[in-house]
Amino acid sequence: MTDESVARFRDEIRAVDRTLTAGINRRLELVAELKRYKDANGLPFVDAEREAQLLDERLAENTGPLSDDGLRAFYVELLALIKRELERP
Repeated sequence: MTDESVARFRDEIRAVDRTLTAGINRRLELVAELKRYKDANGLPFVDAEREAQLLDERLAENTGPLSDDGLRAFYVELLALIKRELERP
């Protein structure tokens, strides 16, 4: 593999990383809006049943190569990260 080939792979990976970051930031914005709505209407923020449903949906859509265990770990951490971010002052 030439240095040019490595650079092309890295450029493509960088583009995917930018897309992931933008998606996570947008998800955080949407969840923050949902939290404000729920707070204003006396609804509990965390809905364990909905989180389980979300995970089931993503697992059903997963065609790999990411394993179901890997996808599950990703979403568990993503949900925890979103909650931590929303708790920041």
